[in-house]
Amino acid sequence: LLHEGKYYHYATNAPDGYLVYESDDLVHWENRGYCLRKEDVQGEKWFWAPEIMHRNGKFYMIYTSDEHIGIAVADSPLGPFRQEKQRFLSERNAIDGDFFTDDDGQIYLYYVRFAGGNVIYGAHLDLDTMTLDEENEVRLIAAEEEWETHMGRVAEGPFMLKHNGKYYLTYSANDYRSIDYAIGYAVSDSPLGPFVKYEGNPILHRNENVNGVGHHSFTYSKDGSQMICVYHRHRTMTEVHPRTTCIDKAWFDENDVLHINGPTNDEQDSIC
Repeated sequence: LLHEGKYYHYATNAPDGYLVYESDDLVHWENRGYCLRKEDVQGEKWFWAPEIMHRNGKFYMIYTSDEHIGIAVADSPLGPFRQEKQRFLSERNAIDGDFFTDDDGQIYLYYVRFAGGNVIYGAHLDLDTMTLDEENEVRLIAAEEEWETHMGRVAEGPFMLKHNGKYYLTYSANDYRSIDYAIGYAVSDSPLGPFVKYEGNPILHRNENVNGVGHHSFTYSKDGSQMICVYHRHRTMTEVHPRTTCIDKAWFDENDVLHINGPTNDEQDSIC
């Protein structure tokens, strides 16, 4: 999250909530402690995949716990994120929530259900009432292509981008423990599809130095000129945990194809 000239990094990083890290330059990071603790929200374990949205002076976190999704609110990007009424957003299992606000102000939530594998769904979200329109949710992306099924049938980690009037639903495929965990995208004329997968997928995948790359988000440089992709990778070529955060440049080319300049394994100068 880029807010008022500072970057805030949220990730799966504690057994009982989330730690938040703060940076001026995407290179030097300070651990600012817990931004969400389990006693302040619904859920006991498996705190995964947080994402933040700033809207109308409030900060909203979509979080995963106990394989369910919930929304917590704070007055600061550092938290504390809490629920006035502790409950999950859906009574059904779901993980990996992603907020998206369209140009008309409509808010959508993308998330993963367990439906013969990990499958990405989308639905309208009413932030005022904290309700998800599950009755009209849409199945959007399932793991079906050869590159997506090297280890299980997993499509997860959705993140929506809008570019030149088109909706780019980016996602990760394969089990995250697979060396072939990788990122692809699909395009639609509507935020709820139908989506057509890019024929050049995956756009970020392992190389001779890095593997297990995926579950990403996008932000921008402070002047808005450079898109940036943040994602995780395996600790080493033979060890998965603890996973490491990577940051690389991203861009759309003249044909509106999305690119990510990675994966990389070296320290970089600031790209913000």
